Amino acid sequence: MHRRHFLAVAGLAAVKPSLRSAAPDEKFDDIARLVESKMKEHHVPGVALGIFKNGEMTTRGFGVTNTDDPKPVTVDTVFTIASISKTFTATALVRLEQQGKVELKAPVRRYLTDFRVQDEATSRDVTILHLLTHTPGWEGQLTSEDRGIDSLNYFTSGLRDLPQLATPGSVWSYNNAGFGVAGRVIEVVTGKNIHDAFRELVVTPIGLTRTFTRLTDVAAYRFTMGHRQQGDATQVIRPIQSTSSIPAGGFSTTITDLLNYARFQLSDGIGADGNEVVARARLEQMRQPQFPKNSTGDQMGIGWHIRPVGGIQTFAHGGTLNGHCLHVQLVPARNLAFSILTNHTDGWRLVQDVERAILKNYEAVSLTPNQAIGHRGVNEAMNGHSTPLAKQPELEAYVGTYQRPPNGTVEVRAENGNLVARTGGQNGTTMTFYGPDIAYAIQGAYTGSPYEFVRTPDGKVGWIRINGRIAKKDS
Repeated sequence: MHRRHFLAVAGLAAVKPSLRSAAPDEKFDDIARLVESKMKEHHVPGVALGIFKNGEMTTRGFGVTNTDDPKPVTVDTVFTIASISKTFTATALVRLEQQGKVELKAPVRRYLTDFRVQDEATSRDVTILHLLTHTPGWEGQLTSEDRGIDSLNYFTSGLRDLPQLATPGSVWSYNNAGFGVAGRVIEVVTGKNIHDAFRELVVTPIGLTRTFTRLTDVAAYRFTMGHRQQGDATQVIRPIQSTSSIPAGGFSTTITDLLNYARFQLSDGIGADGNEVVARARLEQMRQPQFPKNSTGDQMGIGWHIRPVGGIQTFAHGGTLNGHCLHVQLVPARNLAFSILTNHTDGWRLVQDVERAILKNYEAVSLTPNQAIGHRGVNEAMNGHSTPLAKQPELEAYVGTYQRPPNGTVEVRAENGNLVARTGGQNGTTMTFYGPDIAYAIQGAYTGSPYEFVRTPDGKVGWIRINGRIAKKDS
């Protein structure tokens, strides 16, 4: 369950990982002990951890794959990686741009000539870059029907009546639907179904041997089941829930493969056969800020979420699906990458604590007090490093009904000196402000969850963003 590799910094290139003896890594062992502690605290059955630092990769498995049929999690155990898949989609499109087959700043309609949403201007003007930066402006949490290899075509065609919440490129809002459209572009441009396209564009060239987009492939290996908590009982989630939107969240892989992928992202873009897969300059371009996450200090790159921590830029993506919570992060300035994979719905709590511990222990950097952070594909709590404002803002500007078609409304009301948000008839969530237009929940199961308000160009509150997703305020 424990493996250390020494890798050529130049890339997976021509050097396959090899097992060698090594001196004990005290920093890694400290993090491993934290993982074990947090597993007990949050009832997480299984975890895989990997850290790549200065050319050396260390990976370890903890716990079990499935509480009903327990098998040890090893460095070769397959986890769904959910929305981390989006970075693979971005990498594939960057490679296609390098090949001259797409332009990221080109309208989607250049490649999907019949593409349409409800707003004609958006239908005409939305670009692939908008899709990859979560800024197309429409609702992103849409259900999709599994139609086999026609799933993405069917899904994209079904967006014709989807209304806008914001103009493309104006407001950041986490958007799975946009990545579904991006995947359809990949299919049309390559003439292949999305499974074969990903394998030929990314998986095989990089040399990933246990990275899959089909459950039938996953089933041939040891894999994890997701879990949830019911009182004191940790329950396996059945049936297995997958997604037909492979570009948004359909990849599965091991900690070893995922860390090799992260290391590739830090490298010169050379693949397993010694040939260039993606030019170094293009990998670096993926990590250039493309759009600010309004109201927070985070920004969006091409597929990667950018966050300053202690004066250095970090590039990350998380994922949540089928009782799994997961995270991968690059810190190029420190030649560091790491990943944390869990198989429990509360695994995000472990992920958050372990991420922050790795940055502190390895690089001596931490979030600053009251630093506003944006959603990266997995939950995070703000109450660990944020202090409510001594004087809360006037609440009237935030009160109102916020629309999120077709997924309902959010009602925001002032009660007892605080804002309370109610979504879909659920119990209200009380929030407190810790900075301008930024708040977090102060009660309930998701205490600490962020609530952000985004203003229009004329300074009025125009949107509320909950868990990374916007709803538009009624005028």
